[in-house]
Amino acid sequence: MPKMKTHRGAAKRFKMTGTGKVKRGQAMTSHILTKKSPKRKRQLRANLLVAKSDEKRIKRLLLKS
Repeated sequence: MPKMKTHRGAAKRFKMTGTGKVKRGQAMTSHILTKKSPKRKRQLRANLLVAKSDEKRIKRLLLKS
C-alpha cells in the first residue's frame, strides 16, 4: 500500500502546536474590510485552536506535516 499523502490544502490552513493541538486562522479577513472597525480587524488577526470535535479529522489530513 502506498504512503498516505499530506492534504496540501489543509497543510496551508492549519499548523500543529508543539503539544499536538491544531491552530487555525480566522475567516472574514481578506476583503470587504472597510466596514469593519480597526478593533475587529485586529482581533481577527489572532490565531485560534481548532475545536476538539474537528481535531482528529484535521490531524488525519495533516499526517506528519
